[in-house]
Amino acid sequence: MCQKPGTFHDLLPQRVADFSWRRPRVLWRSRNDVLARLFGDPSNAIRRRCVAALRERGTPAAFTVHRSEPEFSFALLGDTGEGDRSQYAVVPPLLHAAAGTDFMIIASDVIYPAGDADQYPDKFFRPYRDYPAPIYALPGNHDWYDGLRGFLHVFCGLDEDCSPPPWRGLLSFVPRLLWRRPGEVDAAALAEVRREYRGAPGQQSVQPGPYWAIDTPSLRVIGVDTGITGVLDRGQGRWLREVSAGPKPKLLVTGKPLYVDDEYRPGKIEGGGTVDEIVQDPAHNYVAAIGGDIHNYQRYPLTTRDGRTIQYIVSGGGGAFMHATHTIPRTRTVEEDRFRCYPLRGDSLSRYSKLYGRWLRLPRLFELTPEEATAAVRHRLGIRPGRGYESPGPSFRARFVATVLGVPRGDRRRPRMLRAPVHKLPQRFRSELADWDDPPFFKSFLRLDVTESELRIRCHAATGCGDQEAAPPCEDEVIVPLH
Repeated sequence: MCQKPGTFHDLLPQRVADFSWRRPRVLWRSRNDVLARLFGDPSNAIRRRCVAALRERGTPAAFTVHRSEPEFSFALLGDTGEGDRSQYAVVPPLLHAAAGTDFMIIASDVIYPAGDADQYPDKFFRPYRDYPAPIYALPGNHDWYDGLRGFLHVFCGLDEDCSPPPWRGLLSFVPRLLWRRPGEVDAAALAEVRREYRGAPGQQSVQPGPYWAIDTPSLRVIGVDTGITGVLDRGQGRWLREVSAGPKPKLLVTGKPLYVDDEYRPGKIEGGGTVDEIVQDPAHNYVAAIGGDIHNYQRYPLTTRDGRTIQYIVSGGGGAFMHATHTIPRTRTVEEDRFRCYPLRGDSLSRYSKLYGRWLRLPRLFELTPEEATAAVRHRLGIRPGRGYESPGPSFRARFVATVLGVPRGDRRRPRMLRAPVHKLPQRFRSELADWDDPPFFKSFLRLDVTESELRIRCHAATGCGDQEAAPPCEDEVIVPLH
């Protein structure tokens, strides 16, 4: 529990967004995700039209921002834009921990639930009004539900409706009828909001497009747009190969992580190949790949065939509901003792047990202390917990709650196909329906510091507690050599 309340309440708009994924209206506004997966994702066709419009306007084909500093710092957070207390709670610790950084990156889902332009005032401009440097962004699937129109207007200065081509086929009438169309963009209103909240000269930036590169003498940061379903179009794939060439160290930022929940999602490219093939190529010298979309923190230090280590990181804890970490299986992608996550699995299970105990009005059955939850996780996964407690083995009640709330068994001898369904099917409902809006939260963000010889990545927690705002806890840190 918090020792004192957070100051983030002072930042909230007069009328706070009452945002909940338990509301059918919110899910209905996100229906384009289901339609794209059933009838075909139009993101690539829309992106091609928008990129063509940007290039006609004079945007360089390289889509690259050049910075001359060999040493610099930046903040990175993903999946921010619910516009409620859980988003604003991240702001005070972010401003403290990111003091002195040169820019910030939002990796995925700037605006929930559907990327509308009229949501930017309270879900982007107001919360980050006091961050003094430029903010770049990569769209997430939710930003795409309005055809990316709001995103392109705010970040790229493009005011154009790049609507998808008509669907073809026997059932094409279904997406034509149900597809959610982009809302109107009130350019004058957004310009006024920008002047009011982020009008200082040092805050201004116009990024080249929905994907981009930031090139510096010591590190090239490359951001890719993964659309709704995670597939890159041919043009973006060709661009990615071009900007990845050469020995300069590189860091990839993507709307969807390549490794998450101990699963490999390499990122398909239209026409053949994958994003991770490009990342793994030793000639390209990638040192890390960071993705949003999943609302927690995970890190997988993967050793490549040629002996290098690439840090695969999930950073989507910037404001939206928390995806549970206690449903992550015992890792096989990397050795379990090298895997890191925030929140720790035991803390995640304890928090969820209390939520479900309250909602089901069965607190004596469901609620687990962090010690009880950690013991249950250790028992089911067969791992050494990140935080040890001097406690006996789990009770039958704790084991029961862990089973019900999706802690998988850690028997590595069982084929993955037999283990995964235990936690995968109900995960979406457990996490989205468990959205809460009062501290303590388990949000997180990154601070990255770059010198000519190393990249330092720190994951900071944002709990919403006033006693942790000025010095947000560092939950994980890794130093990556650049030479």
